[in-house]
Amino acid sequence: MPRRLTLTQWLICIIAAIGFAFDIYELLVLPLIVGPALQELGGLKPGTPQFNEWVGLLFWIPALAGGVFGLIGGYLTDLFGRRRVLTWSILLYALSALAAGFATSLPMLLFFRTTTFVGVCVEFVAAVAWLAELFPEPKLRESVIGYTQAFSSVGGLLVTGANALSVAYAANWPAIHGAHASWRYTLISGVIPAIPLILIRPFLPESPIWKEKKAAGTLKRPSIAELFAPQYRTTTIVTALMFACSYGAAFGAIQHLPRIVPGLPEVVNLARPAQQQMVNAVQGFQEMGGLMGRVALAFLVVRILGRRKLLRVFQAPGLLVVPLVFFWPAVTSLELLKWGAALAGFFTVAQFSFWGNYLPRVYPTYLRGTGESFAANVGGRMLGTSAAYVTTSLSNTMPGASPATKLAYAAGAVALFVYLCGFLLSFKLPEPAHQELPE
Repeated sequence: MPRRLTLTQWLICIIAAIGFAFDIYELLVLPLIVGPALQELGGLKPGTPQFNEWVGLLFWIPALAGGVFGLIGGYLTDLFGRRRVLTWSILLYALSALAAGFATSLPMLLFFRTTTFVGVCVEFVAAVAWLAELFPEPKLRESVIGYTQAFSSVGGLLVTGANALSVAYAANWPAIHGAHASWRYTLISGVIPAIPLILIRPFLPESPIWKEKKAAGTLKRPSIAELFAPQYRTTTIVTALMFACSYGAAFGAIQHLPRIVPGLPEVVNLARPAQQQMVNAVQGFQEMGGLMGRVALAFLVVRILGRRKLLRVFQAPGLLVVPLVFFWPAVTSLELLKWGAALAGFFTVAQFSFWGNYLPRVYPTYLRGTGESFAANVGGRMLGTSAAYVTTSLSNTMPGASPATKLAYAAGAVALFVYLCGFLLSFKLPEPAHQELPE
């Protein structure tokens, strides 16, 4: 990060990094806890159609609701300001994370996972617009957004560590509903990173660009319909579809690894706590790969000017590597899967950082939050995360000797499809006209 940043700017970067980490922390907690939660709350057996149905619902319904309310949140970000919306979104998903840990039924867990997701969907869009406008100088802006987004993967590592601690020490912590279920403590731990955000972010400055236009009365009213005006239509449609492909690879393949690992030859006969340790190990490799991918994107974003070219640095090799990980290591070898998961995380997660850097450059101030939200929430959350439901449904009909093998093959097929679609769509991705933010 450049040394010329002021103390306030450093504080903004630190809080933004914590915010991005917390977002992913809340999203990635589900793959780690979904199996034990379904078994305890619903008495469902892994691999059965009912189990797969609920997994799909817990992945997709929160994302669907998050997409709808996230789009509204993006609109409100343009209407009422970036900082105000950020503050309320943090409160929403912090309280929801706490409540989810005390769920007594599957519908109750689904409800609080949904409200958590809504908060996350709103927070991401508001945070990206806020950072982009606080740092208008092109190279500094790209570096700040790129490197703060890299902390999203730190959130993945933190939730993996929190889950490992919960598994190891659950018996020593206060009982919840008469039991010491580790998945509950993992969910509740999501409140901890929210504390500095709630205490500090309300006192940080509003976006100066948005504030000046609002005070001068020159800020136009945002409009979702305007995203489909001739000058924005191609950008809106292509970015939404490509964001969906990025999310499709994550939710349709990578996030199913915690349920694939227990079916591996080295893991299948282990006791449940030992299996969970192996799951955490693979998850840790995947998150480290994702972190390296985000750091690589942040390094390259100021060195490769063409946005299409930058994106294909990750898309092209990912198209070959990611499906192969699920067709081969995911059904044969724990050690190979660890490294395969790291590569899958590297190529896939870097694309999320790409969109955080790209989207602020293609919409003007009064449409920035709305446009970002349509791509991230309608495209990514609503459409892209449906890949989780597709994968779990497809696994019921795939070949394989075990449910984990069937799931791995289904994940590989979905990964191949969304990567191929994303790569082909990249040829239609508009290049931003200027390095500066459009007014």
